Amino acid sequence: MQALFFEGKIVNLALFDLDNTLLSGDSDFEWSQFLVEQGVLERELFEAKNLAFYEQYKAGTLNIAEFLDFQLKPLSRHSRKVLDDWHAEFMRRKVRPMMGAQARELVDKHRTAGDVCVIVTATNSFVTAPIAREFGVEHLIATDPEELNGEFTGRVAGVPSFREGKVLRMESWLKERGWDWGSFGETWFYSDSLNDLPLLAKVKQPVAVDPDATLRAHAEKQGWAVISLR
Repeated sequence: MQALFFEGKIVNLALFDLDNTLLSGDSDFEWSQFLVEQGVLERELFEAKNLAFYEQYKAGTLNIAEFLDFQLKPLSRHSRKVLDDWHAEFMRRKVRPMMGAQARELVDKHRTAGDVCVIVTATNSFVTAPIAREFGVEHLIATDPEELNGEFTGRVAGVPSFREGKVLRMESWLKERGWDWGSFGETWFYSDSLNDLPLLAKVKQPVAVDPDATLRAHAEKQGWAVISLR
């Protein structure tokens, strides 16, 4: 496909992981903790499970189907109005303190340059869509909770945006717009996690951001950039 041009310059593509990359924490983990603190989820049962899933994610051993069943079921037990009210409080108490100046500056640098900016995250779109808007990022690829008549069913819709699923979802997103990887001059993906190695391998400029040990070792071996946003 032909390259994209804007004002006589070829357009670039900047992809950003969210949790522990743009955010100095994990929105998925913190949403469950928030629900525990609200008394919505039983502390003894859900806090232990939440911690266990988080450790599996960091180790690269997460069973995404089991995790999504855990993470999405609570959405089905409450109306969208109640969930939206909780999310506004979640943004205030949990998310905004994790949105550091350096992360905002990185996104703004790419937006100002006219790059197409996309947050590509495994965390579900209910949790992450308001966060993407807060960063000023127009495009979000996330795991989508299934909806029926505007309410959540507790199930996942389509392919989860996780590991190889991020590549599938990203390439589907490009195809829907008549684009492919070759449509852009430079392509970046910023991530902290070994789980994102499949998508990091697809871009011209993979960047490890405050990476876990496995990703740091891989980045150093491959000569990838390693930066900190903390």
